[in-house]
Amino acid sequence: MAGLNVSALADFNNEVAGKVVPKMVFEGYTTSILPIQEGIKFQEPLNIFDTTVVVQSGSSCAETAQGNFTATQRNITVQPRISFDGLCLDTLNPKYLGVSSLDRGSYNETFELASVYTDQIVNQMKKLDDAWLWGDRSGSAYEGLGFLTSGTNPGVVVPNDATGSFTSTNALTKIDALIENIPSDVADRDDFTVWMSTANFRKYIVALRNANNYYFDMNAADVRTGVLQSVYPFAPGIKVVGTSGISGNRVALMPDAYAVVGTDLISDVDNYQLWYDINSDQLKHRLKHKLGVQVAFPEYIISNNG
Repeated sequence: MAGLNVSALADFNNEVAGKVVPKMVFEGYTTSILPIQEGIKFQEPLNIFDTTVVVQSGSSCAETAQGNFTATQRNITVQPRISFDGLCLDTLNPKYLGVSSLDRGSYNETFELASVYTDQIVNQMKKLDDAWLWGDRSGSAYEGLGFLTSGTNPGVVVPNDATGSFTSTNALTKIDALIENIPSDVADRDDFTVWMSTANFRKYIVALRNANNYYFDMNAADVRTGVLQSVYPFAPGIKVVGTSGISGNRVALMPDAYAVVGTDLISDVDNYQLWYDINSDQLKHRLKHKLGVQVAFPEYIISNNG
């Protein structure tokens, strides 16, 4: 009998059965650590209070009133940010995704991969927000932490021993220099964070390992809501954080409570809108929110100015 000839047929590939693997990026989330000031439509003050106490002998009944209470303000200006796009689902009809993710019929109004699509949007927006918060913007209403933690911001402390390149060889020395220059006024605080890029954070971890710190639990380094975090050995109240928002060599130490992120509603970045637009025959999304940042006391920020 004649052999079975299938040369005219393409090799079968059951693409519908394949696993969908979305490209997810590492999300940044500086706001998981820094305090939030909500309800800002455009601009609101960050109210700053400073009290000077003068102790007198108290040996007479005619003490002279001394000391002061100073109230100042720094404005937090939020910038509207939006992600908006539309998908023409008809383009999926000839593809395997059309078979696996579209309902029957020519009116393609639903998309089975909508949750994957929106998860990617939210995830990437958070990373972009982190990069925006840490942007090196100065001289405008939307100053970023890149400028606010730099030596060009009046008051920020830049120790000589902390400057220069940050490597796995000198990482601990650089961080120690920042810690040694914490002003005495805030030396007893327990909410200090050493901020750096994710690349420098991994150099810091290598430095700990190379220091043969057998007494330090390396498992203490973990991923916390999109940031890499670790305690700093033998430095109570100080943690080290690597965020995708910092892309350069900046390493800065500051109290968490003194850098405030402003927004209208913090949940806006998760509350996206997804709908089918019958007029354009597209599945559209809109994600909008407002974001800004300000620091209360630049003199309590210690930076390598990298």
